[in-house]
Amino acid sequence: MACDLILALDVPTREAAAPILRQLHGQLRWVKIGLQMFTAYGPDYVREVAGLGFNIFLDLKLHDIPNTVAKAVESLAPLPIQMLTLHCAGGSEMMRAALAAQQKHNPQLLLLGVTVLTSMDSPGLQEIGVTAPSAEQVTRLGQLAATAGLRGLVCSPLEVALLRQQLPAAMQLITPGIRPAHEAGTDDQKRVMTPANAAQAGSSYIVVGRPILQAADPAAAARAILAELARA
Repeated sequence: MACDLILALDVPTREAAAPILRQLHGQLRWVKIGLQMFTAYGPDYVREVAGLGFNIFLDLKLHDIPNTVAKAVESLAPLPIQMLTLHCAGGSEMMRAALAAQQKHNPQLLLLGVTVLTSMDSPGLQEIGVTAPSAEQVTRLGQLAATAGLRGLVCSPLEVALLRQQLPAAMQLITPGIRPAHEAGTDDQKRVMTPANAAQAGSSYIVVGRPILQAADPAAAARAILAELARA
């Protein structure tokens, strides 16, 4: 299974993003727009980046009552997006409502269930009353999402191999928490892996931000990661 690269466009302003996107045009296909940029610039910015030729992963992690999430999916469906996230922790009724809205208003859109944030580990889960280890919680939520009908998940690369054993082979697994081997620090990510190891474990896509955004040459950094994925 081939693994592709998604750039996490986690920068403070569209002005900061513009030169990076120019350099990466033609180098990679996917850009993730998250809460920071979407809150600042809204749907028009999604259209702007899509207009540059990138596929858009809109990472809003929707989590509310089923009707509200379904209406949010309906509102977002006309945008030129290919992926959209919601929290599995919202429960099966919420996920099914979101899926019904997606199928009605944008059949090509891939809804992704977020299992456990890569910034959280087992102690962090215990703080919010989840006593199961992080891998067990990821598996529980992944199975819940699959039963609800979702065809994609966001998870730590450390849980990919486990999920591949338990979920349908067609399930798309998108993994943040990726750090090239030469990157010593993990910042706020606690469950991380190299691009090659994530691909070998069975990731469908890896999401990389800072190692590309903060590189002296973002295009070269992206090419190096893509080359590592190709070798894997």
